[in-house]
Amino acid sequence: METEEERQARRRARLEEMKREKRRRELLYKWGIPVMAGMAIAVGIGIGFGAAALTHNRQGGVLQESQEAHRAGEDSEEKDDRGGDGTGEDGLKADGIETDSKDKDDRGGTGEDGEGDEDSLKADRQKTQEADSAQRRKASHAAGGAVMAAGEAYSPRLRFPSQEPGQTEAAQQTAEPEPVPTPEPLGGAIPPQNAVFGMTEATAGFSETILSEYGVFIDAQSGEILAQKEAYTRMNPASMTKMLTILVAAEHLTAEDLEKTAVITIDITDYSYVNDCSNTGYALDEEVTVRDLFYGTILPSGADSALALAIYVAGSHEAFVDLMNEKLVQMGLGETSHFTNCVGVYDEAHYSTAYDMAVILKATVDNPFCREVMAAHTYTTSLTEEHPEGLLISNWFLRRIEDKDTHGEVLCAKTGYVDQAGSCAASLGRDEEGKEYLCVTAGSNSTWTCIYDQVELYQTFLPAPESAPEDASDAPG
Repeated sequence: METEEERQARRRARLEEMKREKRRRELLYKWGIPVMAGMAIAVGIGIGFGAAALTHNRQGGVLQESQEAHRAGEDSEEKDDRGGDGTGEDGLKADGIETDSKDKDDRGGTGEDGEGDEDSLKADRQKTQEADSAQRRKASHAAGGAVMAAGEAYSPRLRFPSQEPGQTEAAQQTAEPEPVPTPEPLGGAIPPQNAVFGMTEATAGFSETILSEYGVFIDAQSGEILAQKEAYTRMNPASMTKMLTILVAAEHLTAEDLEKTAVITIDITDYSYVNDCSNTGYALDEEVTVRDLFYGTILPSGADSALALAIYVAGSHEAFVDLMNEKLVQMGLGETSHFTNCVGVYDEAHYSTAYDMAVILKATVDNPFCREVMAAHTYTTSLTEEHPEGLLISNWFLRRIEDKDTHGEVLCAKTGYVDQAGSCAASLGRDEEGKEYLCVTAGSNSTWTCIYDQVELYQTFLPAPESAPEDASDAPG
């Protein structure tokens, strides 16, 4: 039986190995990519030369086959001209047979032998003509003749030689089982299109008092970009990544999954520890409901919740990241955004733009379940053996900005921070008339700077509320 001291020693050794692996990945992205790019170019050049040589050999073989087929066709024509096998004897014999037959007919004879020879000769000539025609078709194909007219639609064969007609008919007569209805994903059907935003002549820049390096402010209804600063420049999205995490998870789960549980494994806790992530606060081996994982991913930005949710959905962290990148492509963001993890851990290959994050924010809040999670100021997790009273978790961005004058209300938000990129946030606001706005800022030097940058943007572009008219009775006499 392994003692606790041996278990801890083994765990420390494992953590050190994970740290070394993280360092190796960083060095690979820094130095490995240029080397691999050079090797890829060299391999590409080699493949190109090989393909050219192969094409040349094939063309030579085709030309030789075409020439041989053409000579065969000419020989066949000469045989037809001589009326036999090329020696001239069959032609003479045939002429003699026809003459004799004619003489017999003229003399009133039966001519049965002559008629039989004549039928045989006609059959031989027909076979020779068919062979000649086949040789000509072969020569034409070998010489590169068109098999199908340009622009003609390709029609696949409905039956192959290996298929028996009876089998094909039986397969057609087999009744297909009725499709089982697919449960609707969390938040309802996935919209076929995603938001597209555009700048106009009225699009403004950020004021000098806004310190964030990147950002965009958008009218969510019209799609007009009201202001932007380096909105299309690549940057690290940090934990804003988790908006896409819960969106992808919601699109792959149903309402029945929410009360099921996932286990917080040692792999999850070790990943969070090695990468210095924020956590929800679950204990090792604690069983947590999927609903709690959604709220734990957004409100306290818990890496433990995000990883457990990803593994529950896809079976592994890596498989879930593949789903995230597939979603980016489906949203039209595949060329400007790419994620390597579901948490937002810094990585050179983990990047996005302020514009792309606004598109992701819009898609996330358009999902009713995800909007509910993003809008929660506080949440208490389910009661477990490890936490008999649950865990009280908060969205501190919403709680800190709720008492600021934004000329409206900030409804939903997700923040992020990494040492290499600073603080960032994505939020959805609404003015007093119910009109909604999207705000993304990134690259600020502190959490409070990020908050005040967003407050200033809301104050600038949301109409100021009308002040209540003074009561006439309170006016001086």
